[in-house]
Amino acid sequence: MSNPGAIHLATNVGGKLEREEVIDAVEKYEKYHGYYGGDEKERKANYADMVNKYYDLVTSFYEYGWGESFHFASRFKGESLKEAIKRHEHFIALQLCLKPGQKVLDVGCGIGGPLREIAQFSMTSITGLNNNEYQITRGKLLDRKAGVDKSCDYIKADFMKMPFPDNSFDAAYAIEATCHAPDVVGCYKEIHRVLKPGQCFAAYEWCMTSSFDPNNKEHQSIKREIELGNGLPDIRTTTQCLEALKQVGFEVIWERDIGADLPLPWYLPLDTSGFSLSSFRVTAAGRFVTRNMLMVLESVGLAPKGSQRVQAFLEKSAEGLFDGGRKGIFTPSYFFLVRKPRSGSSSFQAAGN
Repeated sequence: MSNPGAIHLATNVGGKLEREEVIDAVEKYEKYHGYYGGDEKERKANYADMVNKYYDLVTSFYEYGWGESFHFASRFKGESLKEAIKRHEHFIALQLCLKPGQKVLDVGCGIGGPLREIAQFSMTSITGLNNNEYQITRGKLLDRKAGVDKSCDYIKADFMKMPFPDNSFDAAYAIEATCHAPDVVGCYKEIHRVLKPGQCFAAYEWCMTSSFDPNNKEHQSIKREIELGNGLPDIRTTTQCLEALKQVGFEVIWERDIGADLPLPWYLPLDTSGFSLSSFRVTAAGRFVTRNMLMVLESVGLAPKGSQRVQAFLEKSAEGLFDGGRKGIFTPSYFFLVRKPRSGSSSFQAAGN
């Protein structure tokens, strides 16, 4: 095989898992989802285990197909996906008005792609919060290669119970990450707590839109496909997220689903009817190559058993994401910019919660 990226994928499927543990992790992960007998209550109760298994299994697939930043971005005409992803990250830094020397929190940082880009763009010190050991190890390695390891670090912790004192950070952001939280109010409450008074939190949130009909069987099927392929306990609506932000005491500066604002929508790379050299690995042809590569490598023992099943549920998720985006019932780009009041008080705290 001449493709070094393909070799990296085959040899790293399962992240920090031992090869014989991969199939067991796949089966346990699948059971959390409705197609395999699981339910939303079980996913929420065991969200930390479910999300960890998910990222142990899929991180290498994500990096192979998408790069170091695991998120979507709408594009201008003539703009590559890589360029759009960087602009997406610069946008959040500009909305937060980040300044050199500030202490910033990245909530659910993945392997640190946005963290490195934003740190270099804004000259800030960023702490990445992540509960997955393999992703943190990978992020630290990439930080050293990028030369930002002196200004950036990682903390292994649950974003529902952050190990930081009150009023610790000058800014916080989350890029398609807090959708993993089993309780959005509890998650936003923790972010509110660790922000300094008067400082801001910005995020891109995965949400069902106002066009989603919970009584529509096709809509429900698309929602389940997205949850299965992305380690989600339940996808909230934009309204639920906005209400949760207000409930914990944030002042809403502005909010909008920006996923369809540009000429080329965020879901375009998932369109199997198209072909792109710049994002070949996520096209239909690229998925076909990866699928067959894994079949061969798994059969000869170079890839662990279960690799094809991981690829299968990721492909199913891609179909759900594309259908959800095309129908306008799902967005990964519900953006909001909110501020913690300067007084440090909130209606949520005043209520005794």
